[in-house]
Amino acid sequence: MFDILTIENLFTLIMLVLLQAVLGFDNLLYISIESKRVEASQQAKVRRIGILLAIALRIILLFVVVQAIAYFQDPLFSLSFTGVFEGVINGHAIIVLFGGAFIIYTAMKEIMHMLAVHDPDVNHERGQKSVASAVFWIVLMNLVFSFDSILSALALTEVFLVMATAIVISGLMMLLLADRVSAFLSANRMYEVLGLFVLFIVGIMLVSEGGHLAHIKMFGYAVEPMAKSTFYFVLVVLLLVDFVQGRYQRKLMAQKAHEIDAPEITVASIDAQQS
Repeated sequence: MFDILTIENLFTLIMLVLLQAVLGFDNLLYISIESKRVEASQQAKVRRIGILLAIALRIILLFVVVQAIAYFQDPLFSLSFTGVFEGVINGHAIIVLFGGAFIIYTAMKEIMHMLAVHDPDVNHERGQKSVASAVFWIVLMNLVFSFDSILSALALTEVFLVMATAIVISGLMMLLLADRVSAFLSANRMYEVLGLFVLFIVGIMLVSEGGHLAHIKMFGYAVEPMAKSTFYFVLVVLLLVDFVQGRYQRKLMAQKAHEIDAPEITVASIDAQQS
């Protein structure tokens, strides 16, 4: 019971919490976007219920994975269309592929809604969901995001209590930050597009990882997973592009405003000189 109090386990716990925090960024982004699909008065409630349920189910998932990890890695079936498509599918690959595909679908659907609907009120009503539906998808995708982090935790320690404690701490951190992330996106609507494209890249990363886990080959070429370093590099580039574009847009607006005001100033100065 007191194994967690050893120096080694405390250090591992800190590492696991940090790992969960880093891996939880895309999860927070998804929670914020999904919760916006319900009525404004219910959004905070959806985030709280979804995260609390996800914490409990993560611990259950952890227990299941610890007890039956081999079943997730053992092949379930194989597909072979020589020269076109080959793969050996297991439980882990199915979970990751499904999660990645659904995230890509969600991101593209929201982006298309932004492009297709010009009235903000229409856009808001069009995407509404029930509280139960939003909570369901938040919990389900939370489990998809947590699967890899659980496998990473198993590589660091075999003490169940350490891993469960890290899940609870990271879940409480997510609960604390979810409202802040959602409030930031609501106050800075321009970052929604950036967030959706980040979510899109997360989906691509998961699909590529799932394809690698399933040993998928398409037209003779093996699917390689997107490295985490590549993902963070792309994320930094997107942030820099958004920052530079924002600064440049403000500069252009200032120049345009100056050009509009300049003739008025010139006319006023001429009238003053004539008088």
